[in-house]
Amino acid sequence: MSTAATAIRMFDYVEQYAAIQGEILAALQSVLASGSLILGPRVQAFEENFGRFLGEPGYAVGVGNGTDALAIALGALKIGPGDEVITVSNTAIPTVSAIRMAGATPVFCEIDRHSLLMDLTDAEARITARTKAIVPVHLFGNAVDMPRLMQIAQRHALAVVEDCAQSCGTTWQGRPTGTFGDVGCFSFYPTKNLGAYGDGGLCFTRRKELADAMRQIRVHGRGKAYYAEREGVNSRLDELQAAILEVKLRYLRDYLAKRRAIARMYHEHLAPGVVRPRVERAADHSYHLFVIASRQRDQIIERFKQEEIGFGIHYPTPIHRMSGYEFLGYRAGALPITERAATEVLSLPCYPELSLEAVRRVCSAVNDVVGKYA
Repeated sequence: MSTAATAIRMFDYVEQYAAIQGEILAALQSVLASGSLILGPRVQAFEENFGRFLGEPGYAVGVGNGTDALAIALGALKIGPGDEVITVSNTAIPTVSAIRMAGATPVFCEIDRHSLLMDLTDAEARITARTKAIVPVHLFGNAVDMPRLMQIAQRHALAVVEDCAQSCGTTWQGRPTGTFGDVGCFSFYPTKNLGAYGDGGLCFTRRKELADAMRQIRVHGRGKAYYAEREGVNSRLDELQAAILEVKLRYLRDYLAKRRAIARMYHEHLAPGVVRPRVERAADHSYHLFVIASRQRDQIIERFKQEEIGFGIHYPTPIHRMSGYEFLGYRAGALPITERAATEVLSLPCYPELSLEAVRRVCSAVNDVVGKYA
């Protein structure tokens, strides 16, 4: 049994904050003294610098959170009631709630049994006359094969909105996720690769007309003061969170390098029999999460609890099996690969400040449990 002093957390921002505390506090003080708190110069600067981080020409639009980013992107693409949007069921609820916020109907496709990402063949097979968009989810920090998906979308004249909540910093053939589709949507929830100290989100697009539409939608559809040119919502990235993100953006490449180094340590120390989702050679995984799959998940979790090792399950229940989405009409067994994955996936601690000693302890616990059933 471990002591509290040696407990390993699933996520912990405190050590990272301590290292940049002076810069964070100075940035916050600057905002508070500026007289500008909403959609001011800090938001604009962060939008511009995040676009530079992506390294692709386009427009960044800061919004209130990652869920709103998806819904606003769909709204700007004029997707709404009567339209279908294809996505996966092994994702965070916000992916689907955003589709519903836009008024559209989510259609779930199967996942690839090896990568646990969207099965593009199955996705294409589910396209109907009502399909208007596809929302690929770059789950765990891995990358969907976007060139292939864009070919599918172009064949069927569909929009593509990338869910990059977990893939900030991930690339496919050197190109960042979020820059392939019509819009890439990012979340800055505190646990993310680039996390605020509260909520925040951003939409990235190459198309100026979409950027203009999303900027209007985020402020009630307003084009000029007290005049709505379209229906909109209230979803603004505030100056304080933008200032925090601006500081942390300077360190993001270093944070990503540390995540990848931790992942390499996991790969080195986990036994060969421990299954990990496949990463294609073209993808540079950012390891928002380090995930394994095991039929002994319950036994591993029990061991983790005994040793005070944090863990996560992303995700324990596929969305099509949740009572809140029964109205969509999916039955048990409708997506067998997705449903099986939900019983096996387990997320191990993975964040930039995690120590090699902690990784070794986690691996030792996993290897011991899995070895007993080999």
